[in-house]
This record gives sequence, C-alpha cells and structure tokens, in this order.
Amino acid sequence: DICDIELVDKLFNEERFDYVINFAAESHVDRSFIYEELFYKSNVEGVRVLLEASNKYKVKRFHQVSTDEVYGQLPLDDLALSFTEESPLNPTTPYSKSKRDADLLILDYIKKEDIDVTISRSANNYGIYQHPEKLIPKTVKMALNKENITIYGSGLNIRDWLYVADHCIAIDLILHKGRKGEIYNVGANKEYTNIDIIKMVLNELKIVDYNISYTNSRIHDDTRYSLNCDKIKRELGWDVVYDFDETFKSTVNWFKENYNWI
Repeated sequence: DICDIELVDKLFNEERFDYVINFAAESHVDRSFIYEELFYKSNVEGVRVLLEASNKYKVKRFHQVSTDEVYGQLPLDDLALSFTEESPLNPTTPYSKSKRDADLLILDYIKKEDIDVTISRSANNYGIYQHPEKLIPKTVKMALNKENITIYGSGLNIRDWLYVADHCIAIDLILHKGRKGEIYNVGANKEYTNIDIIKMVLNELKIVDYNISYTNSRIHDDTRYSLNCDKIKRELGWDVVYDFDETFKSTVNWFKENYNWI
C-alpha cells in the first residue's frame, strides 16, 4: 500500500532505492465513478507519500507513469488531431482527474524540493496478464463463455493501442536519459475503435457465431485519444519495436490458453 507512510519509509530506509518508478494506480474508469475516494487516495495521496520518501532518501529519479486520459478527448471528425505534451489538461472521469492531479502534484513538488522527476503519459496498454476487467481479456472471456459481447454506446470510440513491452522500453529510456521535470507522450499510432478490437479478438478466436449487445454509455465516455510522440522519438530515439498484429494475436491466444487467469 503506497499510502502506508510507515511501510513506505521503512522500505526506503532498508533498501536505499536508486530509482522509483510508480506504476501503482487504480485504473478502471467504470470503478472510478463508484469508488472515487479510493481512486484519489491511491492515485494522488499514494504519489505524495512516494515523493516524500524519494526526496528524503535522495533517490536519483522519480518517474510517474501517467495516462493519455489526462488530456481529455478529441473529436471523431478530425483524425489528424493529436495531443502534445503542451496540450491543456481536461480530464473527464474521476480516474483521469486523479491522474491529472498526481501529475500536477509532482510538477509542483519539484518547485519546492530538489528532486529529479519525469512523467510519461501512455496510450492504452495491452499484453498478457492484463487485468480481466480490460477490453481484450474481457472479450475473450465473454466469447469463450458464449455470452453476449457487451460494448458501450456505439462502439466507435477510438483508442491507441500500445504493447506493454514497448511502453516499458520507453519508461527505461526516460528513466535514464530523459530530462529532469519533463513529460513524454508514449503511443503506438495504432488507433482502433472499440468495436474493431472486439471483432479482431473474435476473429483470432475463430468465433463466428456471436451477438454484440450495445449498452448505455458511461457517465462520460471519451470519444478519442491520440498522442503526438515526436518529443520522445526526437530526444530519446524511442519508437515501437514490436509488431502490432503479432503481439495482438499472441495476447489473445495467451488469454485463451490461460483461461483461468480471467
């Protein structure tokens, strides 16, 4: 529990970490509308506790794993638009608002303390072992159970899909070569609608007899996320190295073969 001040201090004191990378977060948008207090506790207070410990024990760098959702949404009628690191923050859900507040907390903290921090804002991740509430494993589970495949609204909301290993390569580069106090967008430029992803999963599972149920949209369901990643490519030489088609297929088949996981 990163909000446990005594535990965190004890670990920092004993281990004397060189670096801190904060992957920890409550991240499921649906749950954030129900458990808003929990999201703020983990995603903001937890970050504050880690920052205090990192400053106290003089870690070399604190890196925060953030999200493209802090920027809000883009329209569907202009697919040329993408968010840059300078885009205004306009989050629309308790989850994205808590991640925005964490980013702002970090950027404000370095103004008063001599601590080296970086932030990455990534697109939708996918890969094996992903939590079963996420779209790909959830679709695999419903399909294998021969349930109706449920999707919010029209299913035309667009997300950029980033393979988790490419994301980790980016984080490692930022950690060791990124500039102090900087934010880096990390995306794959692989934009698909939610309905596209569902049909791609079903196709890989070779399931042709299925029903898709369209349910009411979330309280607020962002239309499109898209990141301009020129900065990390230019400054750190990062780019995706894993093929989307191959990793998507291997991810779906991993969930199929490890059905008990979901």
